[in-house]
Amino acid sequence: MKLFLGALALVSTMLSFSAQASIIVEAKANSSSGGIGGSTGVFFTLGDYFTATADVNDLWNAGALPRWSNADGLTGNLFATGTDESGYAAGTLIGKNFGTWTQNGLSAAYGSLVGSIDGNYFLMGTNYAGNAVGTGELLLWYWDSNNGDNSENITVSITTTSVSEPATFALLGLGLLGLGFSRKHLKS
Repeated sequence: MKLFLGALALVSTMLSFSAQASIIVEAKANSSSGGIGGSTGVFFTLGDYFTATADVNDLWNAGALPRWSNADGLTGNLFATGTDESGYAAGTLIGKNFGTWTQNGLSAAYGSLVGSIDGNYFLMGTNYAGNAVGTGELLLWYWDSNNGDNSENITVSITTTSVSEPATFALLGLGLLGLGFSRKHLKS
């Protein structure tokens, strides 16, 4: 039985695959208000698992100071480092909490990275791990109420792991065989 379970795990690993994409999301062009969702070219079926990360030091902007943030949005005080995208001297207050913006059934901090699949919106921020909320292409958004003075962009890395449909049926068949095998040996 242990040999069978080991073989099943090996087949499962061989039949699944991982894909990675690196996407640039623009604060102006991909704004939830006045822009279009950033196409990722990554398609999901409802429930597929994926992760998405953006560097916490990668910044984008919603306009005049203090409106710089990372993908987590304008949630608290952010000070320039002197070498970040803002161009301001180290110690300058470049971001602060601006509250939340509600749109398309989602409330999230201004300046947040938001994803959508098939019209279902969800907060992603700098570090997301979860299941697809719909079937279709993942679109990425800069969450705000006005894209007129937005600038800069962030890079988002998306990693997917999935098992192909034929592989799913193969694994189901192997599992049923294993149940039959174990039932036969348990009776003996």
